This record gives sequence, structure tokens and C-alpha cells, in this order.
Amino acid sequence: MAVSKIEVNSTSTTLEQGLAKAWSAFSASSTPASTDSHNIASITDNAAGRFTMNYTNNMGTVKGYTISGNGADGSDNTTYSFSTQPHQDDDVTAASAEVVTVYVTSNDSGISDKHYNSFIVHGDLA
Repeated sequence: MAVSKIEVNSTSTTLEQGLAKAWSAFSASSTPASTDSHNIASITDNAAGRFTMNYTNNMGTVKGYTISGNGADGSDNTTYSFSTQPHQDDDVTAASAEVVTVYVTSNDSGISDKHYNSFIVHGDLA
């Protein structure tokens, strides 16, 4: 890919396909707090294991982007599988996405707050 001009500002990645448009590493063991993020204005705690990620710059379309992530608890337990995923179809808008942090073990599953969570969005900005 040839680059003729490089701009450095908060929305310069809108033209770059494949780059993450928003992401956050956050703790949810009490009040949710980002340890680092990009294009995340705030995190709203909706319930145990349910958070709304509010974007600084909106995504281009409703439900026109992908969301993924992982989580971990504080026990270093490797028998868990953790995932961060959209809560419901209607909870993915251009301005925000409500996500849940889920876990699965060999004999249990559920939604709960985790000590470490990650959240990443790929798609186009508005």
C-alpha cells in the first residue's frame, strides 16, 4: 500500500482497514476502570459482568463492526475460559456497545466481574 500523506490525529485511522478502532484493558473487580484504552470515552457498569463501552468517536454504522475480548480472574486458574462479547443484538450502536464478561469451566458457566478484561473493536469510524 502506497502512502502519500500521513496525518496524526484522533480520527486518522478511519482510512486504515484492519486497525483496531477502539480497545480497552480494564478492571471490573469494583468500579470499572481502564488501565489503557483507545477511543473509549467511558465505561458504564450496568450489572455484574455487564458493561457499556462508550466510544469517543462513533463507529460508522449500527452493528457494522466486530467486538471481541478476553478476561481473567485473580486466582490464576487456567481451567476457565473467559470471553467478552456483545450482550444482545440491540445493545450494539454506533456510539456504544454493551458487553458481558462470561466464563465457562468443565462444570459451571456464568456472567461475572473479572479482575482483568479486554475489549477490541474492528470496523469503520463515522
